[in-house]
Amino acid sequence: MSELNLKYLTLGEEGFDQNLADMLSWESVSDGDMQKLVADIIHRVRKEGDAALMDYSAKFDHFEVESMDALVLGAAEIEAAFHRLPEDQQQALQTAAQRVESYHSKQLSKSWQYTDEQGVVLGQKVTAMDKVGIYVPGGVAPLASSVIMNAMPAKVAGVSSIVMTTPAPKGEVSDFVLAAAYVSGVTECFLLGGAQAIAALAYGTETVPSVDKIVGPGNAFVATAKAQVFGKVGIDMIAGPSEILVVCDGKTNPDWVAMDLFSQAEHSHDAQAILISQDGEFLKQVEESVKKLMPTMERADTILESLNSRGVFIKVDTLEQAIELINTIAPEHLELSIDEPEQWLDRIRHAGAIFLGRYTSEALGDYCAGPNHVLPTSGTARFFSPLGVYDFQKRSSLIGASAEAANELGKVASVLARGELLSAHAQSAEYRIND
Repeated sequence: MSELNLKYLTLGEEGFDQNLADMLSWESVSDGDMQKLVADIIHRVRKEGDAALMDYSAKFDHFEVESMDALVLGAAEIEAAFHRLPEDQQQALQTAAQRVESYHSKQLSKSWQYTDEQGVVLGQKVTAMDKVGIYVPGGVAPLASSVIMNAMPAKVAGVSSIVMTTPAPKGEVSDFVLAAAYVSGVTECFLLGGAQAIAALAYGTETVPSVDKIVGPGNAFVATAKAQVFGKVGIDMIAGPSEILVVCDGKTNPDWVAMDLFSQAEHSHDAQAILISQDGEFLKQVEESVKKLMPTMERADTILESLNSRGVFIKVDTLEQAIELINTIAPEHLELSIDEPEQWLDRIRHAGAIFLGRYTSEALGDYCAGPNHVLPTSGTARFFSPLGVYDFQKRSSLIGASAEAANELGKVASVLARGELLSAHAQSAEYRIND
């Protein structure tokens, strides 16, 4: 194993801002060649439908099928996967699903309306989307939690059809993933991966239905495909690598902090783990914990590569400075491993999810606390929010004018329309003016 080579920065030192910006910088690997390849895949799926999907299944997943029936799992098959699991996994999935459902039920928006002083009925009609697509990666980790986090908000929103796609390399698919689909309300499952799955969900084929929105993580091909079909369908976000920022006052067990950093670093070599403390000696203690614990990790090589390429330990003088750095970084996951973390919440403006106190590991949020683990990355917490029920609901404006209101408001609309030189707009309002 290579040697650990963590980066250290000190707030206030010469070049700090640029060095931090360099560490935070991440650009998508979706270059021109990938853009063209994905565009070709999407075009072929649109043109050839199921035939293209079966061909790509053989080419990319080494899963040759004679008909689409082999790529479709029905409700009975999804349920059977749940019952094949050990009882502890069944219970864990059900507990996580119940907690996520309970939390997201608080996010439900409801329709509303009122009548203003002019007698105009105004309001908003909230409606769930009809059909949503959930993409679940099929790599080395069976991401059952991703199924729950993406499907459950849609279920709570009232989406009637939740379609899942997940690749099946050599025809194999994880029972753990399928069981998560069962407890989350997934209604259909297709064994498809990559850009071809996104294309099928966006445009539909003879077998795969087109959906209104596509959510879920994926590799660069999937992210590129989601970007290319956006507009035909909605998407959640274009996510970058996983991130964690831990702010610690030096009073937490350094082994805990090291393992929390590992929890994101193990995702990929591009993942980012950042530790900020006003205690320089504590930073060194955590580094020693990292060195001690690293050899015990199953994904040690990935963790080491992540920490060496994008990990950074930052020394500040005060917690106030740490809080300002949080707002600059806008992290996906933020752990406040400090005394009385609630007192700092009003000053934190940008973070995807905030974990309060020394006992709240980021892993609780990933799996079973309740809030969604689909979070904005790469600084986009400045303008994006966690995935939620609101992402699967649409809002329609309501306007209802009486004859009297049309008479009074029509005069205002007429003046504004003629000011914009739009005479048809003006006359549309003026026809209803009766004095």
